[in-house]
Amino acid sequence: MVLLHVLFEHAVGYALLALKEVEEISLLQPQVEESVLNLGKFHNVVRLVAFCPFSSSQVALENANAVSEGVVHEDLRLLLETYLPSKKKKVLLGVGDPKIGAAIQEELGYNCQTGGVIAEILRGVRLHFHNLVKGLTDLSACKAQLGLGHSYSRAKVKFNVNRVDNMIIQSISLLDQLDKDINTFSMRVREWYGYHFPELVKIINDNATYCRLAQVIGNRRELNEEKLEKLEELTMDGAKAKAILDASRSSMGMDISAIDLINIESFSSRVVSLSEYRQSLHTYLRSKMSQVAPSLSALIGEAVGARLIAHAGSLTNLAKYPASTVQILGAEKALFRALKTRGNTPKYGLIFHSTFIGRAAAKNKGRISRYLANKCSIASRIDCFSEVPTSVFGEKLREQVEERLSFYETGEIPRKNLDVMKEAVVEAEEAAAEITRKLEKQEKKRLKKEKKRLAALALASSENSSSTPEECEEASEKPKKKKKKQKPQEVPQENGMEDPSTSFSRPKKKKSFSKEELMSSDPEETTGSPSLPKRKKSSPKEETVNNPEEAGNRSVSKKKRKFSKEPVSSGPEEAAGSNSSSKKKTLHKAAQED
Repeated sequence: MVLLHVLFEHAVGYALLALKEVEEISLLQPQVEESVLNLGKFHNVVRLVAFCPFSSSQVALENANAVSEGVVHEDLRLLLETYLPSKKKKVLLGVGDPKIGAAIQEELGYNCQTGGVIAEILRGVRLHFHNLVKGLTDLSACKAQLGLGHSYSRAKVKFNVNRVDNMIIQSISLLDQLDKDINTFSMRVREWYGYHFPELVKIINDNATYCRLAQVIGNRRELNEEKLEKLEELTMDGAKAKAILDASRSSMGMDISAIDLINIESFSSRVVSLSEYRQSLHTYLRSKMSQVAPSLSALIGEAVGARLIAHAGSLTNLAKYPASTVQILGAEKALFRALKTRGNTPKYGLIFHSTFIGRAAAKNKGRISRYLANKCSIASRIDCFSEVPTSVFGEKLREQVEERLSFYETGEIPRKNLDVMKEAVVEAEEAAAEITRKLEKQEKKRLKKEKKRLAALALASSENSSSTPEECEEASEKPKKKKKKQKPQEVPQENGMEDPSTSFSRPKKKKSFSKEELMSSDPEETTGSPSLPKRKKSSPKEETVNNPEEAGNRSVSKKKRKFSKEPVSSGPEEAAGSNSSSKKKTLHKAAQED
């Protein structure tokens, strides 16, 4: 007995459903058709076996692309291998897309079926899917479908911004409209200013130059030798400037008021600005054509190539046209009129504006137009489908048209197309490699600038976060500690030995303090004070090692004076001598009193 399973792809994940066990699948179709709209009956026919949700929108997009391209994704492979029975011959898998069905049958070995009852089952699953899966609502399913639809469309509609041919269509249309408007406005300026200076029309033929001269001259009676240099700059011809000056002196025109002259000058300035904008627009069109269709523009020129693209609707449509259609593109009225009247069909359309047909003889115009249309079709296809646009093929095709034109005139045999295309392929590869190298350099520069900018932002943010008051105090304390450590290291570097004065800085402070204290006190109190011996006992501990010169000076001062002002001695022997001398003096005083 064959087990029928159905695979359903949704925006939220894959669903695997099982149907009732029947011997013939065709017997199930009427029952399914009746129960599609009724959920209870549909549950009796179909049950959910497994549901594999997508972890993210990116995974959903990858699976959708895989299904549309007929590729078995790893998620789908894992689902089918896990939940389908191991005996593949007894399993029939129903799928909606024949491409994915063929891929599953080829890679996994399951028999797949499409159409018939499978289509009805999938219609019912699509209708009741939010009821079959637990935790899925109709609103969430619709949101998932909408999000996946937008992301799938954005991924499919891939285009290069620099190769959009819509801008070419709009710019060539605007260029043609500007040409008509500038001609109309220039004729208005000629007629309006011709009442005052009619001779200027015969001297100057260019419309933009005429409008500029009308601005500069103004009232012809005020034209003199001082404005001759400006006239030469505008006309680029000294003879014409001199003729304008002579004609202004003997002109037959009427006088004009100041207000009329102001209006003429303002209108002529508008026409001049339009002509300048027309020049800038033509430059923009040339740059866009070199990006979008370099081969076509190198073959027949930017203006004619842009008109062909605009008339076809897009570069892709032009590439789809055969050479016979490109030849008469733009001459549809003449073609249908000739077919209706059974007359001669037109030989050329928009390509007539190229220089090749004008240079050809009358008997060769049809032949060269047919040959040129053939090359234009090849160039448009190269531009449309090449990854790196280059003008090498267009230049080679132009050389072929030149050779064919000289062949019609002189009979010189041109080169074969195979040889020319081989040369073009080699040069195109070199040009493409150079262009890709330049693009890579530009990308590297851009990435470097971006890294520097991000590093500067990170450094600025880290400095702002680290500049707290506590860290500022720590930073100010660290150099102070370093200075204290470096002071004792500088002395031995200069003298080669330690300075003794540095190690006995504390006893010096005590000596100065004891002298001031004892000078203010009575000498008898100092000798008889019981606290002095205690100081003497403690003083050797503090001043264990003293300078010998200081000890000699102290012994000399004791001989001169009866009482030493410094109770603190430099050693234990001096302390014992001072005690014995004081005892003798006290005994001598007591004997005299008796």
